[in-house]
Amino acid sequence: MVTEYLNGQGYAVRSADGGRALDTLMAEEAPDLLILDVNMPGEDGFSLARRIRASSTVPIIMLTAADDVIDRIVGLELGADDYVTKPFDLRELKARIGAVLRRREIENPKIAETPPRQEPVPAQKLDRDTLVPFGKKLLDLEAHCLVADNGAHEALTAMEFKLLHAFAINPNRVMTRERLLDLAQNRDADPFDRSIDVRITRLRKKIESDPAKPQTIRTMRGVGYLFSPAQ
Repeated sequence: MVTEYLNGQGYAVRSADGGRALDTLMAEEAPDLLILDVNMPGEDGFSLARRIRASSTVPIIMLTAADDVIDRIVGLELGADDYVTKPFDLRELKARIGAVLRRREIENPKIAETPPRQEPVPAQKLDRDTLVPFGKKLLDLEAHCLVADNGAHEALTAMEFKLLHAFAINPNRVMTRERLLDLAQNRDADPFDRSIDVRITRLRKKIESDPAKPQTIRTMRGVGYLFSPAQ
């Protein structure tokens, strides 16, 4: 039903009945966006999202059970860009697809969806003008990724990069959730949606030495978050 509807709306849609079939399709041609159901035979949508996000920044929209908050949180933690709850209206799905693709077009990331394998470049040899220290990593403003001390690159989703960039240009300033959403150009989101907290938690796992005791992106209770650059 979804495939037929989106094909009729001008999208070129391919469908897969499981993880292996999806791997085959992605090897043939990289997609612009993935819609992953959660409950599928064999490898479920969460497992697929985790595996795909490890090597690609392709936008992912998850289809989750109606009113299942846990599914939504897990999907966001795994790197999904959006989620649509069941039952859903096909017109809403189309609108969300358009919003995700527009954000990707505006961002125009400089790294490929599946980054080519390359030897790490020592961080001290990189262009420091484009690097911002974030805890144990560096944010590369040109490549839209994180860089470790040994030069290894770690891909970021569109929203992750925008959030880190918003912090980078506002060091030592308390940022409300609404302000972060505005700077991240995610105006389609509800400022009271706590999903941004989930995204911050995911970022802390990547940049903090101890994510349980964050020192780089600190929580300001009742207000928002504060980026504290290394001294």
